[in-house]
Amino acid sequence: MPIHEFHCPDCDHVFEELVRESSSKTAIVCPTCGGKKVSRQFSVFAARSGSATKEKAPVGGCGRCGDPQGPCSL
Repeated sequence: MPIHEFHCPDCDHVFEELVRESSSKTAIVCPTCGGKKVSRQFSVFAARSGSATKEKAPVGGCGRCGDPQGPCSL
């Protein structure tokens, strides 16, 4: 089941939801305010390098927007 990110314009809340193919026709509701006018957002994904070196990944970075400077306000 893929995880999708949604944004609620009513309360400006961003949340994730597991969406099954069979339930994709059911309305997604904001868990904060119950709003039904949510929109699907682009998700950031992570990837690993096949590097042979044992370097550690940099600590920090935003898990939502990918900004290496740190967490954003999303």
